[in-house]
Amino acid sequence: MTTVYEAVIGLEVHVQLDTHSKIFCACSTKFGSEPNANTCPVCLGLPGSLPVLNGQALHLAVKVGIALNCEISKRLKFDRKNYFYPDLPKAYQISQFDQPVNGAGWLLIETRSEDGSWKEKKIGIHRAHLEEDAGKLLHEGIEGASLVDFNRAGVPLLEIVSDPDLSSPEEAYAYLTSLKAILQYLEVSDCNMEEGSLRCDANVSIRKRGDKNLGTKTEIKNLNSFKNVQRAIQYEIERQTELVEGGGRVIQETRLWNDVKAQTFVMRSKEQAHDYRYFPEPDLVPLTIESAAIEAIRKELPELPAAKAARFRKDYGLGDYDASVLVQEKALAAYFEQAIKAHANAKMISNWMQSELLALLNSKKLAIQSSPVSAQALAGLVALIESGTISGKIAKDVLPVMFETGQTAQEVVREKGWVQVTDESLIETIADKIIADNSQSVQDYRAGKKQALGFLVGQMMKASQGKVNPKLANEVLARKIGV
Repeated sequence: MTTVYEAVIGLEVHVQLDTHSKIFCACSTKFGSEPNANTCPVCLGLPGSLPVLNGQALHLAVKVGIALNCEISKRLKFDRKNYFYPDLPKAYQISQFDQPVNGAGWLLIETRSEDGSWKEKKIGIHRAHLEEDAGKLLHEGIEGASLVDFNRAGVPLLEIVSDPDLSSPEEAYAYLTSLKAILQYLEVSDCNMEEGSLRCDANVSIRKRGDKNLGTKTEIKNLNSFKNVQRAIQYEIERQTELVEGGGRVIQETRLWNDVKAQTFVMRSKEQAHDYRYFPEPDLVPLTIESAAIEAIRKELPELPAAKAARFRKDYGLGDYDASVLVQEKALAAYFEQAIKAHANAKMISNWMQSELLALLNSKKLAIQSSPVSAQALAGLVALIESGTISGKIAKDVLPVMFETGQTAQEVVREKGWVQVTDESLIETIADKIIADNSQSVQDYRAGKKQALGFLVGQMMKASQGKVNPKLANEVLARKIGV
């Protein structure tokens, strides 16, 4: 995007709340059941059926609202959002319009500045309201027809609507990862995008840089991953910029994201947009939430990611990046703290978790909870490095063996004979051979090329299969060569 224009982005995130039953009936919310197995007259919208609010759904919604610094409504009501679509059995959706459970709030995100430093930005939360999900259309099986599965109809959703405070695809990605982390810490949803537990729509517009008026927005749907949210927003910014710079104008419309073609395309224009004709849901009375109930829920909140990251920086001396990575997943942060209890070198443990361990887990598509290497075992590996028993190079060979066998680092090192060489007389013998075989590098070092010593140390490590203590190798070589 040229510097003439800036993007204005708002996100609408639908979160499936982790309840056993639907929001207005007792049907199961279990994913993967046979089509239409989890249905009843209420969620099928049959005449005479009456909805009853699931108290747990309201409880979880308030918990999220508190975590997002929202104004919790003391009085709330439900409304009918009227539109017709085959997966909506009643031809209206029970949602919330002017009195949602959660009003205005905010969420802090962290992004990198152009100079590489980390910066915080407060993103406004416009509202977070409760509603029921629709069913699901299956466009397969019968030629020229679609099938409808109503298992999802009536599943409790919390729609979290941000203010248009995001200004780049990177900020949108940071917002979503921060929001997901909070939801998982609260244990209100599994946030599984593949199963539809977390869905996101993006509203995107551009305006001349510095202009206070909002431009015409487009809404992007069908975004099934955070990466695709980022890609779709980037594409839409570029499309709108090219359109405006070419003398055209942006039309308010809903667009779908095509992951294969990596582009958006029109779903419907503003002229086709729905008039939802909201009116109060007559079968559900307005509710009052007592202050004491809100405070009781507030006491249930765990330490949230931002607070945990601040504590990791303060108590363990971690940098902003390390702390932010470790707290993105509750289980990852717990693994780190378990390792710290076993061996108190936070920086080394953080480095080994983020680089070697996570790489192994990702290669096997395993979560940290399923790691074959326990937190205590990883701490044991770091302890061997720090004590000089093994080098960092050898440790990179030890960890995969631990991962495959479940052995401790001590067991692997003993079995493989990988204990680091610290015998100075043996190191001197190896050094003599390296000096004799690399006369040009020796001359370069004597001529003042300090990097030549690093090359010679590397040759010693290679000759000893990584078993020589690098610090001693440096000292012995420098002494023997002299300057």
